[in-house]
Amino acid sequence: MNWTIFWIVLAVIAAILVGLYFWGRKLQAKYDSQQELINQNKQAATLFVIDKKKDKVDNLKLPKQVKDSLPKLYRKRKMPVVIAKIGPQIQTLMCDERIYNSIPTKKQIKVELAGILIVNVLSGKLPEAKKKGIFAKAKDKVTSMTASKK
Repeated sequence: MNWTIFWIVLAVIAAILVGLYFWGRKLQAKYDSQQELINQNKQAATLFVIDKKKDKVDNLKLPKQVKDSLPKLYRKRKMPVVIAKIGPQIQTLMCDERIYNSIPTKKQIKVELAGILIVNVLSGKLPEAKKKGIFAKAKDKVTSMTASKK
């Protein structure tokens, strides 16, 4: 009796893992096609960053077509956006979380744009280096001491 329950549970877990594997491959293929499309359409632009904030899509001044094309999951989530002046126009641009952290405010920067998506920061403030902890400093000391003895 106990072994049959064990094998049934094991079969269900295996089926779930196989399903997740194929679902992950499908999502990866979709992501790769989107990245290819972004890379085909990106272009360098200079912009002056007025402000950057995280806000819900409903509160942002984005085109209606962009708001409608976003999945429901992203409509309720706060998205990182940058309000920038590109030439004579002031636009709201979307970006990724890692790019959002490297964009300075009130400065002129050069970025790669794909529509209203900031793909990459070409010039501007780089992300700050993480400070080393006590153990990392001690480890560096020990490795430098052993290297100097050899």
